[in-house]
Formats: sequence, C-alpha cells, structure tokens
Amino acid sequence: MTGNVTRDADTWSLAGLVELAVSVAHEAGALARERRGAVEQMAVASTKSTPTDIVTESDTAAERLIRERVLQARPGDAIHGEEGGHSDGESGVVWVVDPIDGTVNYLYGFPHYAVSIGIQVEGTVEGGVVHNPATGETWAAIRGSGAMLDDEPIRTSQCTDLSLALVGTGFSYDSQQRAQQAEIVAGLLPQVRDIRRAGVASLDLCAVACGRLDAFYESGLKLWDSAAGALIAEEAGGVVTGLHGAAASQSMVVAAAPGIVHELTSVIEHLTTSRSFRSSR
Repeated sequence: MTGNVTRDADTWSLAGLVELAVSVAHEAGALARERRGAVEQMAVASTKSTPTDIVTESDTAAERLIRERVLQARPGDAIHGEEGGHSDGESGVVWVVDPIDGTVNYLYGFPHYAVSIGIQVEGTVEGGVVHNPATGETWAAIRGSGAMLDDEPIRTSQCTDLSLALVGTGFSYDSQQRAQQAEIVAGLLPQVRDIRRAGVASLDLCAVACGRLDAFYESGLKLWDSAAGALIAEEAGGVVTGLHGAAASQSMVVAAAPGIVHELTSVIEHLTTSRSFRSSR
C-alpha cells in the first residue's frame, strides 16, 4: 500500500499513516477490552442524543489515548472524534475517530464492537482502519490499493440476486426515527434472504467488504461511524452510495456488492417515499 500525503511537512506515506492507525487502534482496543473486564465498576459518564444512547468512561479514555498517540507522532494533524469533538491542525490531515463503535454492545458484554479510525487528506478519506478488540480482527484500506483483513486481501461477495442477499442495517436511538426505520425493514425483509442488525456500523461495512454480508444500509450515521468502514468496503470492490443518485451521507449510506446495489437502492428509495413511510413522519 502506497501513496503520499499532500501538505504534510514530514511527507509521511499513506501506508505510514495507516500503520500508525493500526497501532493506535490496537492499543485503544486493548484499553477498552481491559476496562470491559471490570464492567461491574464501569460508570455511565454521560448520555448522547437520548438516555439509551450511552457513552461510558471507556469511550472517553480510548479516545484520549488515540488523540495522545496521534498527536505525539503528528502534532500538526487535526482530530475529529465522537467524544472529544474537533481539534484543528495545519497539515491537511484529519483523523476521524470513533473510539468504541457499538458502545451498547460493549456495555452489555456482547463481543461485537470496534475502534474505527478514518484518515482524511484535504477533505477526502484516503485511509481507514477498523479493529474489533473482542476478536482481534483488523480491517485496513488505502484508497486505490485494496482492502485487507489481518493482512490478507478481501473482496465483497459476488451476489447478483437481491432475493438471495444477506443485508445488514442499523437503527437510531431516537424512537421516532426507529419507527420509520422499522417500516423500511418490514418492506425490505420479504425481498431479501434475511436481515441482520448487529449494532456496529463500522463492522457492518467491513462485513460487506469481506463477504459476510452482501449489503448494508443505514440512515443517520455520522462521519466517524462510516469513514473508515466505507472506504474499506469500496476498496474491497463494493459500491458505497446514497439514494437518488446522491453520495453516501448522514441521510443514507448504502454499501453493497456491485451486482445488487442498484436493485437494493431502488427498493429502499421506494420504501422511503411510500405513503406509509411519509405518514409516520
């Protein structure tokens, strides 16, 4: 994996940045895993959008570690984190960080959560790393150089029939949005093999990348949820898009094997504009 970083006085390669992200993600993951072992003492530090969308002390500790390690190595970079907000830099490089994606899984001891780090250069995500501390798996990608799972190349599935597709999705913690999302699931479920909801968008996108899912869609994702995983899915041969010809965004992210992406987006577009969906808003 190669590539240069523009406006970087130290002229790090993208491969070097991704290597740093892998190292930092592993260290943050180990911290989260160790703290999870003392879950009886874990405190809920604060809440996010609703009382059910919790953030633990482990989230803030993991992000603090990531910020410290990145800025030690690259003091001119900016960091955009879920817990600590945005800190400016002058290098043109922004680290987009979700220290624990899947905090509810983490809190409940469900071994499916991730450290997600996307690397933006001049506004474009050029590198990404997603690490699952519970399994030890690490996905990584550099734009134009393919995607890897634990240093082995990965590709999306070859599914071409939506009715045979295993599709992942996720739900908001806002009850009204969840009700709308449930209507889409109800309409989509009869048209696919089955639907999975594991609660970690970054890992769902990586599952598309390595063929564990044929597709994934979700509305309401923030940049830190999808930056790394979306690039990994793309570099594994998947298509990442929004609806109605738009790019993937907070409104909707769809990632799928090339053979089903158009049919899937068409179905979701129809369901999101149907009378039943509009009437619930």
